[in-house]
Amino acid sequence: MRLPETDPRRERPHGRVPTRTLGYALSAAAGAILTATVLGAGLVTAADPNSDTYRQLNLFGEVFERVRADYVEKVEDSVLIEAAIGGMLTSLDPHSSYMNAKKFEDMQVQTKGEFGGLGIEVTLENGFVKVVSPIDDTPAFRAGMQPGDIITHLNGENVVGLSLEEAVERMRGAPNTSLTITVRREGRDPFDVTIVRDIIRIQSVRHRNEDGIGYIRVTTFNEQAQSGIDEAMNDLRAELGNKLRGIVLDLRNNPGGLLEQAVSISDSFLEKGEIVSTRGRKPEDAQRFNARPGDLAQGLPMVVLINGGSASASEIVAGALQDHRRAILLGTKTFGKGSVQTIVPLPQHGAMRLTTARYYTPSGNSIQAMGITPDIRVTAARIEALDNGPMRREADLRGALKNENGNGTPAAQPGDDGTPVAGEEAADEADRGESDYQLSRALDLLKGITLYKTRVTN
Repeated sequence: MRLPETDPRRERPHGRVPTRTLGYALSAAAGAILTATVLGAGLVTAADPNSDTYRQLNLFGEVFERVRADYVEKVEDSVLIEAAIGGMLTSLDPHSSYMNAKKFEDMQVQTKGEFGGLGIEVTLENGFVKVVSPIDDTPAFRAGMQPGDIITHLNGENVVGLSLEEAVERMRGAPNTSLTITVRREGRDPFDVTIVRDIIRIQSVRHRNEDGIGYIRVTTFNEQAQSGIDEAMNDLRAELGNKLRGIVLDLRNNPGGLLEQAVSISDSFLEKGEIVSTRGRKPEDAQRFNARPGDLAQGLPMVVLINGGSASASEIVAGALQDHRRAILLGTKTFGKGSVQTIVPLPQHGAMRLTTARYYTPSGNSIQAMGITPDIRVTAARIEALDNGPMRREADLRGALKNENGNGTPAAQPGDDGTPVAGEEAADEADRGESDYQLSRALDLLKGITLYKTRVTN
């Protein structure tokens, strides 16, 4: 067989020492793989052996051989190849990555709603691991991790230089083992947090009755999310019947999940219209997802709670309900992850996660790096009742006129003097207001809407 002029098995000009025999073979194999792979795509042909792609693949072969032969410690070929593939994918964007067979299996388990680890959703930012959100009722949540926290070290080891997948792999581990992470949080000096790993079982949907308003929290869009919404609405209807006044859908700190679940949950509260569209590299690959008739809330007013930890699938739901004016969005701007990742299985080698498209809201706006802006901006806060001391009222003034519709001075009511109200109802309100100011404002908003509608119709 005649070798092309650039074949690495030929001696190099200018008296340079030829590459080792193994390097020749590997580079030649790489060139052959390239030719066989891309011929059909029309990227390179046998008549074009000097293509830049061909030379770059030869370069890869030479580097691979040099590391394999001369690195200070022996490294398995599979490790080098996986690292090369992983590096290629992670260089594209923060969400493309390679998963070996074990990581692929872990991803499938997580999608189903159960996995081992800390219970924290992270991304990579400026070389550090950034917390998108802790998952409710997990070790990370109980340890006080917050959206926006920067993780700089894992068990004292700097995370700079690690890929996102490598960092996640080190944070996972057997239950009852501990991990010390160093956290950098705005307004504080760096500090260490020791978290004990556990089996993370995600109950993706929780619900409760808040004084006639249905509160539904979706923590992640796994395979159980839609069934959880159905169960929540059925329970609220059974408990409240016609007394159900509205719905608060809480998507705060929800890192996202499955696109099909986001579309399905959006459809649950819409009668018609587009939910989301995806547009990839090729125009013909664009997809549109539309709602079907049937609103589980039957037109009741809705408020959707969002914040900087609401990402991906959460933003799809929030954007769809906002654009169709089906719900009022309250909170702060969302994370802004508007890209679609396709999982491509690689038989016997795991899978790769590849960004293939972008998300667009029904109004045509891209979510990517922009996020969803709430209709009413309410930041997280803590409120406290102020004790201003006894306050004088009209009835306390000397010579005040009597009320013509009653006899004497009306009995004082709790709270009339400006002091905090004691009792169970006040405790509930304090718990709701002090611990979750955004939820308290959402409930007040829905109560106000209901009251207004009642008075207008009467």
